[in-house]
Amino acid sequence: MAAPLEVIVTSDSGSQLWNSSVFDLHSGSSLLSYRGGSSSARTMTVLNGQYLLSAQLGKNFINMWEIHRKDQLQQKMVCPGLVTSLTASPNGLFLAAGVAEAVYLWEVSTGKLLSVLSRHYQDVTCLKFTDDSSHFVSGGKDNLALVWSLSSVIQLDLSHTPEPRHVLSRHSLPITDLHCGLMGAQARVATASLDQTVKVWELSSGELLLSVLFDVEIMSVTFDPCEYFLFCGGSDGNIFQVSLCSQSLSWDKSFQSDNDGNQVFKGHRNLVTCLSVSMDGTLLLSGSHDETVRLWDVQSKQSIRCLAHKGPVTNAIITAAPANMFLPDSRPAVPLPRFSRHLHASEGGESGEVCVRLGRYSQEDEQTYLQKADKLNYLMNAVTDKSVFGDGENTKVRVAELEEEVQTLKKVNKDLYDFSSQLLTKPT
Repeated sequence: MAAPLEVIVTSDSGSQLWNSSVFDLHSGSSLLSYRGGSSSARTMTVLNGQYLLSAQLGKNFINMWEIHRKDQLQQKMVCPGLVTSLTASPNGLFLAAGVAEAVYLWEVSTGKLLSVLSRHYQDVTCLKFTDDSSHFVSGGKDNLALVWSLSSVIQLDLSHTPEPRHVLSRHSLPITDLHCGLMGAQARVATASLDQTVKVWELSSGELLLSVLFDVEIMSVTFDPCEYFLFCGGSDGNIFQVSLCSQSLSWDKSFQSDNDGNQVFKGHRNLVTCLSVSMDGTLLLSGSHDETVRLWDVQSKQSIRCLAHKGPVTNAIITAAPANMFLPDSRPAVPLPRFSRHLHASEGGESGEVCVRLGRYSQEDEQTYLQKADKLNYLMNAVTDKSVFGDGENTKVRVAELEEEVQTLKKVNKDLYDFSSQLLTKPT
């Protein structure tokens, strides 16, 4: 039997034999199980296709399993408090967790705690990265959803407090779930709330695009991959499908079931806490407090499979099966480091620690030292060219300005050399 392309991963709060289970998407057969404790809601995530992570229910640590090892006991990562939400960046480089009202961000390769974002006023309830890992969104009990640019959070100056790129503040009650669509920084974001609305936002501008009012509280939300439909899980057990392509769609509307794409999936008997859609958009997965996970055919709205659990379902996702999930002899390419619980500025003594991160997440438009030097060299070589500066008194003035700038750059270069020498020769 060939390995499946997509699998279902679930957990519930009453697990006795295992924490999380993996099922085949199309046959429903059990494939793997991961033992040790119970997972709390909105904390299950796959890290770099090699580890499965989830926060322990009611405890201040995160469970970690090598994704290919069947029936193994978990590793544990102790956190500063109860973890209310957890997500890994799609590129596998960063891990974000909500602990009370703060968001903790770690660098996976080193285990360093890069930043603690305390911009929410109450507990963080959900966290999601964009598909290009450039941004992440946090939702909280303070009715706010905050859009964070990763480049503004990963910083050199730990004394400067990062600010969110956008504050989405149109909900009137706590946010229960959120979902980021595709297209990276140009994605659309959906937020669900106890105020009985689901709102769709433009991530790049923070503008509200759509607000849909329901008759019940909404506990979960997701898009299909093409974003034709919005799926919303209600506290009454119903799942509402909202068409995003309707010609009569207005920015502020109330949900009404009709023949224009707005439909209701009926089958759960308690609030729907988890929603996920397959890659081809034909199957919808839902988890509920009625202790069942259901798989639905989107076109017919029929439940085609029901997976019974031992307690209220806390996590249920459809995910691409990692390449080594079903290879018993495979090992993770890189072992997980020990994750820090404190910012390194407080760990390294009074002077702290200098950490320079270069590359893909830099958004600075300012010229580098080498670029300035190249420009200065070009201008100095062109001093005798009349087409550049002309002749006479203007040339003399310009030459004096260039000489002054050369002296300034020499001083900067000397200061950098002295600073680097002190760092390298400083006793540890």
